[in-house]
Amino acid sequence: MNDRDNAKARGRGFASMDTEKQRSIASLGGRAAHRLGTAHEFSSEEAREAGRKGGEAVSANRAHMAAIGRKGGEASHRGSAKHAEQTQVQQQQQPATQRVSRDYETTVREQQSSQF
Repeated sequence: MNDRDNAKARGRGFASMDTEKQRSIASLGGRAAHRLGTAHEFSSEEAREAGRKGGEAVSANRAHMAAIGRKGGEASHRGSAKHAEQTQVQQQQQPATQRVSRDYETTVREQQSSQF
């Protein structure tokens, strides 16, 4: 039995309160700290460092990252066979000059966006 369980069993202290009551009290404390100017507020540099550390920690778990990538790939390719089929039919219906023109415009746009 840990300290929190002991407190609940005895019915006293912060740990014995239900979660909603604890949140309510903690929220009041946070608001008071901000009002007094004693609350910690992250600078952009501190926030950047915290994000970097968090990213490193998550990225270290290879299985987790593989699962994320798999889920993203499944979502981005959902219905892609149908889309590919529709695109192919549309391209076949267009005159060749329009297809070449569109491909050229797309290439130019991609080159321009990669320069920035």
